[in-house]
Amino acid sequence: MEGTENKLPIAVTIGEPSGIGPEVLIKSWFKRREHSIPPFFVIGSPDIIQKHAQQIRLPIPLEVIEHPSEAIEIYNRCLPIVDLGLDSDFHFAVPGQNTAEIVIKAIDCAVDFIMRGQARAMATAPIHKAALYSAGFTSPGHTEYLAEQVQKHIGQEFQSVMMLASEELCVVPLTIHEPLHKVPELINHALLARTIRTIHDSMKKYFGLASPRIVVSGLNPHAGENNSMGTEDSQIIAPAIEAIQKQGIDVKGPLPADTMFHKAARAQYDVALCMYHDQALIPIKTIDFDAGVNVTLGLPIVRTSPDHGTALNIAGRGTANPTSMINSLKLADRMSKNISPFEMIHDV
Repeated sequence: MEGTENKLPIAVTIGEPSGIGPEVLIKSWFKRREHSIPPFFVIGSPDIIQKHAQQIRLPIPLEVIEHPSEAIEIYNRCLPIVDLGLDSDFHFAVPGQNTAEIVIKAIDCAVDFIMRGQARAMATAPIHKAALYSAGFTSPGHTEYLAEQVQKHIGQEFQSVMMLASEELCVVPLTIHEPLHKVPELINHALLARTIRTIHDSMKKYFGLASPRIVVSGLNPHAGENNSMGTEDSQIIAPAIEAIQKQGIDVKGPLPADTMFHKAARAQYDVALCMYHDQALIPIKTIDFDAGVNVTLGLPIVRTSPDHGTALNIAGRGTANPTSMINSLKLADRMSKNISPFEMIHDV
């Protein structure tokens, strides 16, 4: 839908109040012109934002809004914020159960705004899962919780995929927060096929790639080296790749992971699918630690997030780098620019 970017703002959740999320949101708003950041509004608490602003000595003009549409008009002169009216008492670097409700409610509210066609995408500040678990949060993580909320709205189950993206590299971990000893048993044909298909479709839809180039790492050293270092690569990963290649998807592998990420290798593909968390995240954090963005694929909404955590050790010091949050907002803008919420929700 042409012009969507001029009509709908991006919803931003406040994240864990005791971490650096509010700080990088404040800094992102101040850099909105420098980085051409589109209109966004924060969902959470003006008290929390003001406390962070005072702590880092960066006073920020705020205005509470009732409806996301108000954000467009006031964005250039102040930071728009939806006040959830919940407990905003917190201590820097000390996550507490009392603010868990505001963290969760902000996520729910952002999804709701998108589903109603009042926001075109969401960017989420980092959460502290342990603090949320103490308040009854049961999802394995942020991404899984979003999938649950979307399912409640649409009545359809979605399998989300986490992609870490930067200018130099895009990676997807097939398995995420799993102990290494469990990874081999979790790798199967269905998971591989579904994940590769989700990557392919998402890169076409949101990134404008006519034929995305995907490479898949092996699980074992040297991709098994003719079964001398494990059989998963030849017996599970390779057959799954061969099957999905027949569907017209440009995917190659399994490749030895230790030779996939140097500069010349990266030029040969758009996305690398890796078998486990560190296999994917170590290369991107090494190449571009401060600028990477966490992107959720496979949902009928656009969601991005900084590729860092709450950084409690530096909360309230004013030293947090906002680059990843800035890039999250810019990528949410890029992905949702010419797609209406109706198209995102119903083209599933």
